[in-house]
Amino acid sequence: MRQRLDLAEPMLCARTHLADLAAIRQEMLDEFEIVLTQMPYVGGAASRMTEFFMRLMGFMAISRVLRRHGVPLATIGDIERETYRAQLLAVPEAERLDSGRRFMSAENQAFLREQAAKSATETHQKEFPEDFVYDFVEPGPGDPFDFGVNYKACGFCKFAARHDDQEILPNICGLDFDAYATRGIHLERTQTLAGGASHCNFRFSRLQPD
Repeated sequence: MRQRLDLAEPMLCARTHLADLAAIRQEMLDEFEIVLTQMPYVGGAASRMTEFFMRLMGFMAISRVLRRHGVPLATIGDIERETYRAQLLAVPEAERLDSGRRFMSAENQAFLREQAAKSATETHQKEFPEDFVYDFVEPGPGDPFDFGVNYKACGFCKFAARHDDQEILPNICGLDFDAYATRGIHLERTQTLAGGASHCNFRFSRLQPD
């Protein structure tokens, strides 16, 4: 979170009316502590979605503070995406691309099928009601993607509804594209639950080298 705020500070200075950035930074760290206490437990290391919560919840804190200080939602979204991209690119390229290859691997696809099936069970949903629910999507003939995931229930949407964060939720959704692109993965997504759709349609394929 501190690295993230270091990266965001020049953009906050250039694009907002905020004067006392030191005070804003502390307010964000304080809000982050609140967010951590609010973050749902969805199974710990046994659930792949735990990482998503851990990686992105800090942006909930940043968004809350900036909204309280009157920063427009579009500006918040731009600052957060550029900050996240800079943070991701700070990881060595070889490490990022290796992570992307592992994500696209047959082994990980098998893991995703297993996790998707588990997410939809009544037992799992009863034990972890704040978790995501999703289906693994196999490509059909002529489909231009390697595999997909349809999220039918979103943990971030549930969190936002509980804590009145709905208006900042689309900015959280917008972070996904850079998260995959910096690992050599193309994400195609044309609808989201946050936007009122029945599901989020994630479709993954390998980025072609330049």
